[in-house]
Amino acid sequence: MVTIDEICASVLRHIPHADLDLLRRCYAYAAESHQGQLRRSGDPFLVHPMGVAKIIADLNLDVASICAGILHDCVEDTSATSEDIRARFGEEIQKIVDGVTKLGQIPWTTREERQAENFRKMLLAMARDIRVILVKLADRVDNMRTLQYVSRDKQERVARETREIYAPIANRLGLQWMKVELEDLAFQYLEPQEWKDLCGQMEGTETQRTAYIREVCAKLAEVLAENDIKGEVSGRAKGTWSIHQKMRRTGRDLEQVYDIIAFRIITDSVRDCYATLGAIHSNWMPVPGRFKDYIALPKPNLYQSLHTTVIGPGSERMEVQIRTHEMHRTAEEGIAAHWQYKERSPLGAGDRKAFAWLHQLMEWQRDLSDPAEFMQTVKIDLFEEEVFVFTPKGDVKALPQGATPIDFAYAVHSKIGDHCSGARINGMMVPLRYRLRNGDIIDIITSPTQRPSKDWLKFVTTSRAQTKIRHHLRREQRERSRRLGRDLLTKALRNHHRSLASAEKDKLLDKAAEALHLGTGEEILVHVGYGKLSPEAAALAIYPQLQSPDASVDNMPTLGEATPAQPRREPKRSVGGVRVQGEADIVVRFAKCCSPVPGDPIVAFISRGRGVIVHTRQCPKAFNLDPARTVEVSWDEDARLLRPVAVEVISEDKPGILAAISKCFLEHSVNIAQAKCKATEDSRGLNTFQVTVGHVDQLKKVLRAIQGLDGVISATRL
Repeated sequence: MVTIDEICASVLRHIPHADLDLLRRCYAYAAESHQGQLRRSGDPFLVHPMGVAKIIADLNLDVASICAGILHDCVEDTSATSEDIRARFGEEIQKIVDGVTKLGQIPWTTREERQAENFRKMLLAMARDIRVILVKLADRVDNMRTLQYVSRDKQERVARETREIYAPIANRLGLQWMKVELEDLAFQYLEPQEWKDLCGQMEGTETQRTAYIREVCAKLAEVLAENDIKGEVSGRAKGTWSIHQKMRRTGRDLEQVYDIIAFRIITDSVRDCYATLGAIHSNWMPVPGRFKDYIALPKPNLYQSLHTTVIGPGSERMEVQIRTHEMHRTAEEGIAAHWQYKERSPLGAGDRKAFAWLHQLMEWQRDLSDPAEFMQTVKIDLFEEEVFVFTPKGDVKALPQGATPIDFAYAVHSKIGDHCSGARINGMMVPLRYRLRNGDIIDIITSPTQRPSKDWLKFVTTSRAQTKIRHHLRREQRERSRRLGRDLLTKALRNHHRSLASAEKDKLLDKAAEALHLGTGEEILVHVGYGKLSPEAAALAIYPQLQSPDASVDNMPTLGEATPAQPRREPKRSVGGVRVQGEADIVVRFAKCCSPVPGDPIVAFISRGRGVIVHTRQCPKAFNLDPARTVEVSWDEDARLLRPVAVEVISEDKPGILAAISKCFLEHSVNIAQAKCKATEDSRGLNTFQVTVGHVDQLKKVLRAIQGLDGVISATRL
């Protein structure tokens, strides 16, 4: 276990006058609070917070951050309270601990909601103090290092969350070593067989790789000396996940992937960086399209470097990164290198730029109430393969790869996006679907009559554009439903010789809304328009004297029923394997876009004329629908339901592979309803199967089994 003396020694190296007494008091309190607690590995629980504190200390953060690392699990896992932390160690440490602490006390209905709300809370704390996410990342790194001691299901869940959320955040904060380690550890647990195979291959070629690195470093040093440039040269293999992605993307074996080694040259000045680039290009042929100047155009996380790929010794591709010492420090330590707590200095212009993405995430979390949509938006915004484009005035905008003029318009201003009717790129008119390229100069044409279109959602890529378009469409959808609800309710009241106008004048709609727990009178109109409340039920709620003596508001019909229903006996099994608001005999339809399977987190929407439509919570189309139309649904555990699902298996094109895949389906009692198999030009097999499964766990098991077959590259659910 890391000792408090080791941490104190680490702190003194970068903060000579640090308050070591505070650190020791935090350690003593954590040791007392966690007394008797053990980790899954059998180690004392204190091993974990001390490991986290060591990572934070190595990031050269301040004493308060390290103290928060030591104490971060006390509030969640012991009897200690937030007030105890404040009273003993001060408000600063207490606020960081609070930001990291999970929301363990709130009974969220699904794991996804819990995850989304935890992350939402963390974002709010990050906006106030970036040290919160640095402590959280250190916590995740230490947990991932000991993930072998938890169950397989938890390994997959934590590893997937790490790959989708925490590794991209580390990348956004410029913590490259942390990003690589988190990605490699997630790879180890999400695709264990591929990770094991790749590690075995890497070990087998380590001797040749070490010799190659030594040879190339010597030649690069010679080139620098010939051009009178001072610089440090080094080489290293890329992370296993990065190499695996490259192998999967190119369809090549490890021996055929030549640029798995990155060489780095660290110079004294920016001028030397460009001089080094010229010297390298003079000695070796550069690969077209593989040069990137992140010095002139830094990444949003402040990363700066020159990247080039050349045909190096042995006619093999060689990637070289060139940067100054200060740029290298930023690349390794990221935002921690810019965040000087001990000086309490305000944010500089560079830091504000680095945090622009965080402020965007804060805007999303304010606009989005649905947890699944919020998490989807966060994931889109964190991945940052970028293009750099220009406004007509020459301002640079960084957008994701594949962005369109509409994405650019929304990045400039919401109103420009809403009224975007066309675009000129480099002086020429282009379609709104046009994919932006590096260096494009974009001039957006607007029209006061233009409104966001549902079709835009098919090709925009930024979370900002998607959020704004959905918000506008839902507002329109709500207004249409309100008008329809008014018409239907007017007719229903007319049948009883009553007037909706009179009811509104006498505030009867607001009273009825309160009785129905709908908030305001307008919500009654909206619910009637959506079909969640029948016009007759709304009329009886507004004028209770119209109903029979034995009727009550509580049993008024919803979901389109025309008259109040009599109490009924619930069937033993549901009609379609899904219960709607607890009811078992309501017919549902399953959305074809996502094809939900029992065990999937699901959500349902009322569609006028089509009834209740069930989607998975992660379905992109479900995000486009108005949350006001949702109804509570759950899988009926007593029903035995087989659902179709599409599976894609990419394999090597070799004899017997289809038979092995089919046998795997058979062994897991999964029926193949349809199969479409073809060979591609790069000697791969592209196989799409339509299968039927009874539960998502059954699907996961068979996909894992197929993934482990010799010759199978990937097996995924579509």
